[in-house]
Amino acid sequence: GQQPTVEPVSEVCLGCICEAVSNCNRTLTCEGNVCGIFRITWAYWADAQKPVLPNDSPGANGAYARCVNDPVCAAATVKNYMTKFAQDCNKDGVINCDDYAAIHKLGGFGCGGQLNSDYAVKYYNCRRQTAGAI
Repeated sequence: GQQPTVEPVSEVCLGCICEAVSNCNRTLTCEGNVCGIFRITWAYWADAQKPVLPNDSPGANGAYARCVNDPVCAAATVKNYMTKFAQDCNKDGVINCDDYAAIHKLGGFGCGGQLNSDYAVKYYNCRRQTAGAI
């Protein structure tokens, strides 16, 4: 079969994922098991190779929260996760932001599933507003 085309995880794509998941609310820190504007769990961060802030160490106490509560480090976490789990979730022949949005919410192994409507509506509204840029 044809290999799907892989598009990069663009800044615009990251913006729409963060809009959908948290309205990109930079005041969000950790609540329950999720942190930051991308609402990242420890397991997601670990799957993304545990990126850290400059001069921090992945093994240091609090390194996970410090990274995922920082927009730049959190974005790097999402990019790493997408590189690891990139797949054509919706089987349209392209691995693009629609797939990354599904992978972010449903995980690397469940991304063919149904997105909850609130997240999907926010994501697709953002994508429509940025059409052509994604």
